[in-house]
Amino acid sequence: MKRRKKWDKLLFLFFTLLILAGCWDQKEVEELAYVIAIGIDKAEDNDNLVSITYLISNPEAGSAAESSNSGEPAREIITFDAADFISSRSLANTVIAKQITYDLLRMILVSEEFARDDQFIRWIYDATKSMEIRRDVTLITTKENTSTFLQNNTPLLETRPHEYFEKILDTGDEIGSSPPSELNTFFRITEADADLFLSKYATTEKENDRQSKEDPDNITSGQFHFKGETNNTQFVGSAVFKEGKMIDTLTIEETRMAYLLNPTLKSGYFLATFEDPFDENYRIVSRIEADGPLKLKMDLKSNTPSIKVTVPLLFEVVSNHSMTDYTRNLDKRDKLKETLKEYMDKKLEDFIKKTQEEYMANPFGWSLSARKQFSTISAWENFDWMKRYPEIKVDVAVQARLGKFGRQSDLPRLEEVKD
Repeated sequence: MKRRKKWDKLLFLFFTLLILAGCWDQKEVEELAYVIAIGIDKAEDNDNLVSITYLISNPEAGSAAESSNSGEPAREIITFDAADFISSRSLANTVIAKQITYDLLRMILVSEEFARDDQFIRWIYDATKSMEIRRDVTLITTKENTSTFLQNNTPLLETRPHEYFEKILDTGDEIGSSPPSELNTFFRITEADADLFLSKYATTEKENDRQSKEDPDNITSGQFHFKGETNNTQFVGSAVFKEGKMIDTLTIEETRMAYLLNPTLKSGYFLATFEDPFDENYRIVSRIEADGPLKLKMDLKSNTPSIKVTVPLLFEVVSNHSMTDYTRNLDKRDKLKETLKEYMDKKLEDFIKKTQEEYMANPFGWSLSARKQFSTISAWENFDWMKRYPEIKVDVAVQARLGKFGRQSDLPRLEEVKD
């Protein structure tokens, strides 16, 4: 009996060790091909297929782990036609030796041509089926085909492509030049059928139209002209999606207006130029950032629905070419404050008017606040927010506050400097 118990214990320990040994299917880093971006374009001459582009990053390139004479490139790009971008890995592995994985996938890119297609929504929803594709991946719309975009994207300082994209996307979110555009937000807004979704808009091709000297932020991707030796890729402005389909693009300025009017987003700072109220020959550069939470006061149950929006903003003047003394002269400070407020009031009013008249929907996420005005889901659905939004009377007012006037607020007297 004792011998049998002994054997039972040994068998139990043996099977326990088998269960605990969870590394049987482990893959080393050098055995995997890490896809960090998937590009989706329309396939030529076949509506049942899509053109898939993989950007595969070499995690060892440019790192201390890389041998100095390995000669391995930092990236690999492959484009081919497939039925979808989930099963396409099997096709790609017929020419790529390493096992393809989506573990480090951070971006899904779609060309503008495909994003404007009625069938786009059917293809992008494949991303909800794969367990490997995280919902927080970034959705990017490219002006040209994604295959061309990824081939032409050649950063000079960032050797590893995943580091380049991580840095430039984070910077765009911080300064408001492009919107945050996670895939799960796209699905949520599309399924709610109440608001517009904004995705990042990018290109590697320059347009002939140059940016305005008076309004340099009124540009989209491809309109920023520069000289020198650097990467041609531009992440400027945003692509507008309505009911899962791209309908338009927004400039940097309009994208920032969408930031400021969205109560769910915490915008960073951005710089804007204004005409100097005391000398029309010069312009003032101001650093603008939110000075508190956005205030929305909604009255949606009256015969004429209305929304009052208060946008608290902090203005810090960083350029004062007219040499106006704002530190001692309170009247001039008040005049400057009123000028900045009127400028932003007009910009916000014009953008809201555009969303009501052209898009008949808004990218501000106001429907989330509007839902709270209704006690039941059926009452909210009967209101039909997207249909009623163009009819709502919207009053917007900026609550302006002046901050610092640069690191050195005192200015020299120009006559004394010239003397």
